Amino acid sequence: MSEARPDPERFLEKIREEEALATRGKLKIFFGACAGVGKTCAMLSAAQLQRKQGRDVVIGVLETHGRRETAALAEGLEHLPPEGIVYRDKVLDEFSVAAAIARKPALILIDELAHSNVPGSRHRKRWQDVEELLGAGIDVYSTINVQHLESLNDVVGGITGIRVNETVPDHVFDAADEVVLVDLPPDELLQRLSEGKVYIPAQAAQAAKSFFRKGNLIALRELALRRTADRVDHQMIQYRRDQAVFPVWQTQESVLACVGPGPDADRIVRSAARIAKKFDAQWHAVYIETPRLQSLSPERRQRILKNLSLAREMGAQTAVLSGNDAAESILEYARDRNLSRILVGRQTTGRWRPWYRPLADRISQKAPDLEVTMVATDAAGTRAEQAADSGGSFWSQFRAPWQSYAMGVLICGAAALIALPLHSIFDLANIAMLFLLAVLLVAVRYGLGPSVLASFLNVATFDFFYVPPRFSFVVSDVQYLLTFVVMLVVGLVTARLTNGLRYQARVANRREHRVHALYEMSRDLSGALATNQIATIARQFANIEFKSKVRLLLIDDDDHLMDAESQGQDQTPVDMGIARWAFDHDCPAGCGTDTLPASPILYVPLRAPMRTRGVMALEPSSPQRLTSPEQQQLLDTFARLIAISLERLHYVDVAQSTTLQIESERLRNSLLSAISHDLRTPLAALAGLTDTFAIAEPRPAGQQVELLQSVREELVHMTSLVNNLLDMARLQSGTVALNLQWLPMEEVVGSALRSVHSLLYRHRVKTEIAEDLPLVEIDAILIERVLSNLIENAVKYSPPGGAITIGAAVASSTALELWVEDEGPGLPPGKSETIFNKFERGSKETAIPGVGLGLTICRSIIQAHGGSIRAEAVRGGGARFVVSLVRGTPPAMDSGADLHQGESSNV
Repeated sequence: MSEARPDPERFLEKIREEEALATRGKLKIFFGACAGVGKTCAMLSAAQLQRKQGRDVVIGVLETHGRRETAALAEGLEHLPPEGIVYRDKVLDEFSVAAAIARKPALILIDELAHSNVPGSRHRKRWQDVEELLGAGIDVYSTINVQHLESLNDVVGGITGIRVNETVPDHVFDAADEVVLVDLPPDELLQRLSEGKVYIPAQAAQAAKSFFRKGNLIALRELALRRTADRVDHQMIQYRRDQAVFPVWQTQESVLACVGPGPDADRIVRSAARIAKKFDAQWHAVYIETPRLQSLSPERRQRILKNLSLAREMGAQTAVLSGNDAAESILEYARDRNLSRILVGRQTTGRWRPWYRPLADRISQKAPDLEVTMVATDAAGTRAEQAADSGGSFWSQFRAPWQSYAMGVLICGAAALIALPLHSIFDLANIAMLFLLAVLLVAVRYGLGPSVLASFLNVATFDFFYVPPRFSFVVSDVQYLLTFVVMLVVGLVTARLTNGLRYQARVANRREHRVHALYEMSRDLSGALATNQIATIARQFANIEFKSKVRLLLIDDDDHLMDAESQGQDQTPVDMGIARWAFDHDCPAGCGTDTLPASPILYVPLRAPMRTRGVMALEPSSPQRLTSPEQQQLLDTFARLIAISLERLHYVDVAQSTTLQIESERLRNSLLSAISHDLRTPLAALAGLTDTFAIAEPRPAGQQVELLQSVREELVHMTSLVNNLLDMARLQSGTVALNLQWLPMEEVVGSALRSVHSLLYRHRVKTEIAEDLPLVEIDAILIERVLSNLIENAVKYSPPGGAITIGAAVASSTALELWVEDEGPGLPPGKSETIFNKFERGSKETAIPGVGLGLTICRSIIQAHGGSIRAEAVRGGGARFVVSLVRGTPPAMDSGADLHQGESSNV
């Protein structure tokens, strides 16, 4: 058994990849199931070994989490100075990519690859910093836990109940040059946790009750081991391809199901699925289309397509291959993907075909290193199918138009006429070659049937006209019988081989045509700048390749399907109900599917990498055009290219709108700052004039007092608006510094009530402040401003005489909550989050004064304190705004200190 020679194209591609990677740094990842298994220690130990070998090693980022043994391993290694970044009035240390590239060590250590950088850093994520370092030719050591892999993030969240926000794309992990699995049994990890070697004691106790449960650790360990094994398996397959390794390496269980045109092919699919599930193995399903299967009936081709669809639904990777020898094609596919077990249906030789060898025997003979399993089939059905194959398929090979047979006869006659004057010049052996040439020409041009007829006709013509005695079928010399047999056999073999070459040429032409069509479409899509252009390109491609009309239904901001183009006379009429079903279930529906197959239109979801972008409605002129596996694959590629182009346009729009929004915010903040400063002085002057007029002699009386009171109230309201504008500008510019102090919440609530007491004379105010409130580290002036804005908002929307409730209580061991509740109309539907946006109001048209900045300022101030604010609807009407603040650990107080707790009261 000879080994296969390397593919030249793949060899050249490998050379180009190695050239591209020659100047790129190497990434080594220390991978673990969770925190505490020893990834950072393993990284530092490997780095110390590299330093002893003479390499220039520096530490870019190191997270010791207070562990002394970790810090001890870093002794002797140079630490790269961090970069100070101002964020929310604090200077935070962050890794400096520019400093690392300027220093350019041979190896740099970057701990916690999934870390999110501080806003204002060079990159948003730390793995992006690593990518730039690798591009600069610097080797990197880094660490990551399994829950930080993007593809496993939701799986880990479902197991542990905790969803982490910091993730790394899987392609970064897969592209690493080396991954070192750092493993630790769960019992040892729990022991390290209890000894304070993972977290500080207070955090360790909490972690042991939530994330670090033994069941969680076992599941995370299995995920880490499996992910590492998958990566190693991929490397092994890539090595086999690069080195053209012929035998299959049975490193893991894998199954290949061979789907044929037989009636029991679905049994093979289901058996393969059961075996794959039993061994938790990957499996594939393939169909080999040989020249003999080209003439299958539409019903049998539809059966093949249905079985492949069944395999896909059961988790298989499917493929349709073309080849003259099914066994050779199956083995090539299995070896290329390192599949060790092959499932085929049981075949019998049959009484009339004793020479026929079943597919399983041919595979076993050519590949003794593979396991070949025959699946039991219905004997009666199989024999009937084979009988139909032996009859229908055999004679169908000779099917051709009568014009082809006529042209074959004419070519044979022309060969006989050409040979007449040459009979006296050349020997009969050379005349026989002329007739073989005629057979070859007929086979190349008109196929198997006419060429077989030409073979028999040429033998008869040669015997009748040129073999003595001439003009007779009598043969004087028995040696000519061998000549006739050889001529006939050579003619038939030539016809057969030529027919196979014609088939391969047709397959290659169809593939080349499909690839060229997809290339042209992708080229046109890359230049499309609007959805109507994409719709036009899709319509042209569908008309040429599928002879179908197409219509794109895209989603809007509310996930409603809408037309990509305006209505036209020749547009395909669609059923929006079926289209919606296809979109919601992310599954094709309509013509040729199992869902509403009576519909004349096929609805295909447009699946893009991030989400489904809509539905493509395809109305074929002939549904049979979409039944072949090749057309199904072409349709799937077509839909995905359209979806990717739509997603590209979406993110182009997002980028443009974001840029425009940034510029608008910058201009708006500048205007707000200028206007608010210029308005404060005249407002203060008007307030002073109003107070002076109120005490001037003679004193105002009657209606003048009411007018002065109205002017005073409007000035207070106008001053509040200007203060909001100024505060918003200051918060956006980042110039607000927090004056944090440990204070009782009761004092802040009382101060806020006093500042707005003039607005509360028509409302009832209740305070519900718990008696056991701890001190909170806050900026009293800013938190008072938050409460004032919330109370003012409640006054605006509460009816006269309505109650406004201000409360405070301990929400958890780490949070304290404040709330302001009113009895107004409640929150607008769907606006519980948008009302915190700038210049956003509950109703666009309303007589209630305001510009929609109060709640925005509240959220900005609370976020600056590290807390959160949310809006809730109150049952029975009204709204409730809840502020959550971090409790922290207050300083120790004297035993005699006493804090007066608030009591419920009415104002």
